[in-house]
Amino acid sequence: MLSVFMLLTACGYHLRGEAIMPFKTIYISAANPGSALIKELRKSLKTNKIQVMEKPDKAEVILNIPLEQQDKVILSLDATGLVNEYQLRYRVSLRAYDNQQREWLPASDLLLTRDLIYDNSQILAMSSEEALLYQNMRSDMAQQILRRLSHAKPVALPEK
Repeated sequence: MLSVFMLLTACGYHLRGEAIMPFKTIYISAANPGSALIKELRKSLKTNKIQVMEKPDKAEVILNIPLEQQDKVILSLDATGLVNEYQLRYRVSLRAYDNQQREWLPASDLLLTRDLIYDNSQILAMSSEEALLYQNMRSDMAQQILRRLSHAKPVALPEK
């Protein structure tokens, strides 16, 4: 067992834990401030000892999330025209900057997708599975945002 652990750590694998952030305070500006993603981000940031501020002028970094969207697209139909497979999509637009308007993370879109094989005879189970997949996608998205923030650095403003 010990040799497996040593092998994993030797290849650069690390357990998911606290991320080292290049800032101590953050303000989150979002189109939907009460969304599950924002709640998860706040919780994760606090776990990483980052103070989430109530006002942007008190924060070192401002994380702006103007778009958070989930979609469901039909991938395939059976011979009778019933849905066989969906693709679930979860898109988040974000940008991070400071009060001097220096970019920490340039505006970008993050997209996660999951395929869902649909069984028309199991409608309640399919609905639960879809909700669970979206929940997992939100958790993955929060982790991606945290990883990006942990590597963010301010870009110097051009001199005039």
